[in-house]
Amino acid sequence: MREGVPIYLDYNATTPMDPRVVEAMRPCLESVFGNPSSAHAYGREAKAMLEQARHRVASLLHASPEEIVFTSGGTESNNMALCGVARARKAQGRHIVTTRIEHPAVLEPCLALMEEGFDVTFVGVDGYGMVDPQEVIAAFRSDTVLVSVMHSNNEVGTIQPVKAIAQAAKERGIVVHTDAAQSVGKVVVDVENLGVDLLTVAGHKLYAPKGVGALYVRRGTPMGKILFGAGQERGLRPGTENVLEIVGLGMAAAVVRDNLLEEMARMRALRDRLQAHLLEAFPDARLNGHPEHRLPNTLSISFPGTTADALLDAMPEVAASAGAACHSDQVRISHVLEAMGVPRELAQGTLRFSVGRFTRQEDVDAAAAIVRRAVRQVLNQT
Repeated sequence: MREGVPIYLDYNATTPMDPRVVEAMRPCLESVFGNPSSAHAYGREAKAMLEQARHRVASLLHASPEEIVFTSGGTESNNMALCGVARARKAQGRHIVTTRIEHPAVLEPCLALMEEGFDVTFVGVDGYGMVDPQEVIAAFRSDTVLVSVMHSNNEVGTIQPVKAIAQAAKERGIVVHTDAAQSVGKVVVDVENLGVDLLTVAGHKLYAPKGVGALYVRRGTPMGKILFGAGQERGLRPGTENVLEIVGLGMAAAVVRDNLLEEMARMRALRDRLQAHLLEAFPDARLNGHPEHRLPNTLSISFPGTTADALLDAMPEVAASAGAACHSDQVRISHVLEAMGVPRELAQGTLRFSVGRFTRQEDVDAAAAIVRRAVRQVLNQT
């Protein structure tokens, strides 16, 4: 912890860029400026770096390089997956299945598709924030063309049973998408093992720049265009590629692949240490998310008798996220906590802490002391 700088425990919101990513990008800032679609030497140089990044992302996901489409980030990847498949398959059916705890980058495209005449079923979750695969399967109909279930939840970290859902969907000819923006870089994500047709990656969740991402598209998956232009990225994402940030994403993927299992264990130990500190001090606090099937870095915890805004105001030395926000004397509860059935008096006092690559044990211990002080301060004021 540097003096005067808050302890950063909000890695699920965004990650700092890894220095190795910055160095990999440097040539694109200084000398490699060609258009990768150009046939001359400058273009070929940029194209080579672009394709190296594609191979690196594919390797991390256990995919083939030609199945990786680069995008501007998780939101575009989700929109491309949902709208692209739905529109391409509307002659076969207009029914989509998803869950109530998806990121807005999935929920909003679903709502937009409803305006186009599609029918969307939103499946609920249990108290741990986990969807029951049997409930998802029960929602399938003869006209279901697409199912989208996030790989892990960004707020509480619960990892979803995507593999079981995908297996049942494939037996029925249903295309399967998973938003893995929070998972890639934190846990093993293998598209072949999961059996999905489409998978979303967001660069700024794994130490790459903001504004870059990828969509895994299995060979043969029907995809309509949502953008129109030239033929870059298999014609699915036209426009001159953002070589600078794509190179950064590629290096980030390579770094993750080399150290993932060790980093998973390290983050889990730090997360569990913070969790133990806080639950020991406040035994009536509630842990949100599945106790076992959860991202190794994520801790969502509710402190009774508090509000998240008041807690964050009382602990400026720690950067974390709120599970509820106060606006004009109204408390807006996270749609995820609401879907999980977390009582309002607990949901309003929920904080999410997420550790990452640059978090150290001394950061966790110092943050725990600060959070304990803040909770006691807020409780004494109520």
